[in-house]
Formats: sequence, structure tokens, C-alpha cells
Amino acid sequence: MKVIHAVHPDDFKTYQTDKIRERFLMENLVQPDKINCVYTHYDRMIIGVANPVYRSLYLEAYPSLRAQNFLDRREIGIINVAGDGRVTADGKVYELKKLDCLYIGKDTREVTFAANDITNPPVFYLLSSPAHKTYPTVLMPIQHAAKVTAGDTATANYRTINKYIHAEGIQSCQLVMGLTILHGGSVWNTMPPHVHDRRMEAYFYFNLAAGQRVFHYMGEGQESRHILVDNYDAVVSPPWSMHSGVGTGSYSFIWGMAGENMDYTDMDAIKIEDIR
Repeated sequence: MKVIHAVHPDDFKTYQTDKIRERFLMENLVQPDKINCVYTHYDRMIIGVANPVYRSLYLEAYPSLRAQNFLDRREIGIINVAGDGRVTADGKVYELKKLDCLYIGKDTREVTFAANDITNPPVFYLLSSPAHKTYPTVLMPIQHAAKVTAGDTATANYRTINKYIHAEGIQSCQLVMGLTILHGGSVWNTMPPHVHDRRMEAYFYFNLAAGQRVFHYMGEGQESRHILVDNYDAVVSPPWSMHSGVGTGSYSFIWGMAGENMDYTDMDAIKIEDIR
């Protein structure tokens, strides 16, 4: 696993584009018949993708975890962003269509991923955080996710927020996870932006057409920076960093958090006129 270390905001101010990309961006996560994971020192979140095509993929316990099984001390949230697939957890099979979410609790020994159709394989996005107790494994189809609309077409940020793993939804130790779908003509996400000092966050962009990009904004409100991200790229956001983006075309993104609490509204807004 690649390891991403924590960065102090004062140091971040000196970073050029290449270093920002190296320290916060996760590229090339989607590779056929592979599971690619990145270990971050932001609340020890693991970010990854499983892309089974011709064979089943087993979620191994990486040597750096010093554990017999991947979920010995962890929980995991899984969202499928492509073709139909299935996840097997300790022998029980869960069918995931596009945008369905599966939560698997601590102490699950064996997790595997498989495609239902090799011509349209699934892409399973994974978020895993440390866990102190075992919660039940739960499958939630997209239609059962809690939905909140935000923004407006006049400001090009009209969107629907789908919440899966949260305080009033699928129960977890500390993982919070969902996805946002922008409506036609809207390209801004999480605008106005915010920070939450008690939690880290990661974004995973998908449904972005070939040749299009998202300008992802991060940094402190008075010291903003941006990087360009492609389809299936992920970005980690430290607790001190805002997180927002604007696309050159339509897209969706998965958001996920871990940290001190699971309060979705625990955030400190930054006024648009205060951003520098």
C-alpha cells in the first residue's frame, strides 16, 4: 500500500502543484483484476478500489496492517460505481448494482469481490477506518439512501446528497459515507465550502466523461490551492482543509469521513467572499 502522511497547513502553503498531487491525490486506483489501496495517516483511513473482471478478488491483510485479516480492527464501506457485481463477506453474498452501498463490520474474516458480467464489470470504491466494536453488515440500495437537495441552478450547484453510512442510517463506529449527484447544468460541489476540524474527508470523482476534469479546491480558506482530477481519482482532505470542486463537465462524487464524531452537520462554513 502507498502511504500518505499528514501535512501541516503552514508547510502546505509552500507546495507547488506536483507536490500537492503527490501528497493528496490518488490516481490509477482502477486497474482490472486488482485491488489498490492507499493508507493515510488522516484518522488512519484506507482508500481503495476493487475492479474485478475475469476473476474474484480477495481483500488481503496487507503486511503493514500487522493483522491476520483486513477487518480484524477495521470497518469498511463499499460503493459500486459501475456494472453489477457481488461482494461476499464470510460466505454471504451481497449483490450491488451501480450506486448501491455495503457496510461490513469489524471481525469479518473473508471479503471477496466479483463481476456479474465481464463486459460491464463493477468498480467498488472502498473506505476503511479503525473500529472498536462490531456492527452488522448492511446492504443499502441507492433508492433507500437518505436524500437531501442543496444548492440552486442559478449558482450552478444544484445537487442531491445521498447519505448511506451516518448517525441516522447504516450504523458504524466512526465511518461516514455517501455520494452526491449534480443535476443537469450544475458543476460546483460543496459550494460554499467548509472545514471540519474534528474529521478528515476524502472525495472520489466518477461519471466524468473522457477529456473532462474537475478543479478540486483545497487548503485553508485564506490560502486556497487547486489540482485537476480525472475520472476515478480520489483526493484526501485534512481537517484544516476546505474541499470543493468545479467540473468542466457533469460528474458525481463519493464523500467519506472518519474522526471524532459522526455528526454530518459538524462543519465550519467559509463564506465565498472570504475565500482567497
